[in-house]
Amino acid sequence: MNIQDIWSSALHLVGQAWWVEITTERPHCTYYFGPFTTAVEADAAKAGYVEDLEAESAQGIQVAIKRCKPVQITIDYEANGQDGYGSTSKTSMSGQFG
Repeated sequence: MNIQDIWSSALHLVGQAWWVEITTERPHCTYYFGPFTTAVEADAAKAGYVEDLEAESAQGIQVAIKRCKPVQITIDYEANGQDGYGSTSKTSMSGQFG
């Protein structure tokens, strides 16, 4: 582990690290990539993450660079039965079993 990794980890522990937050409509997910020590570093890395998601046919991609301390790095709202805003989805699965 180099000094940059140690510094990024320390910033993450206190909630001051920078993260790339990517939300997609299809699949309905939020992804966090990081931690980064600066917003510039996170911004420079975002294109690669978007490219990977596009290669996986993700649609409705939105990107934000933010300081945060994510609890989960991948949130799949459909698998969790959520609508993406913290409430439970009310979709009907008529005749389908998961």
